[in-house]
Amino acid sequence: MKCAKCGTELKKGEGIEYLGQIICEDCYMDALSPTKICDPWAVQAAKTSGVDTLTETQKKILDLITEKGGLTLEEIAEALGMRPKDVEREIAALRHMEKVKAAMKDGKKVFVKW
Repeated sequence: MKCAKCGTELKKGEGIEYLGQIICEDCYMDALSPTKICDPWAVQAAKTSGVDTLTETQKKILDLITEKGGLTLEEIAEALGMRPKDVEREIAALRHMEKVKAAMKDGKKVFVKW
């Protein structure tokens, strides 16, 4: 059996029924806790907390974006060997810290340094 969302192979008993579909645990967590990219309260909290600590993954994303001058979510995910949803969460945090922003390049949404 495969996950109805991402196609990951599921072992017997691993799938979770959600909205009439059998999905994997990662897709279930994504469905229950969607990423909020545009969140003014998170931006305000990041600014006022004074905490500007980046994770190793966030540092790698910033380095890639700086090196390439802007990358799509999928390009970042491929370069780091991560799921796009996981990269999306890291990008959301970086946007809240005003480290990266979205821009259009050749008709594609890319992320560039702030």
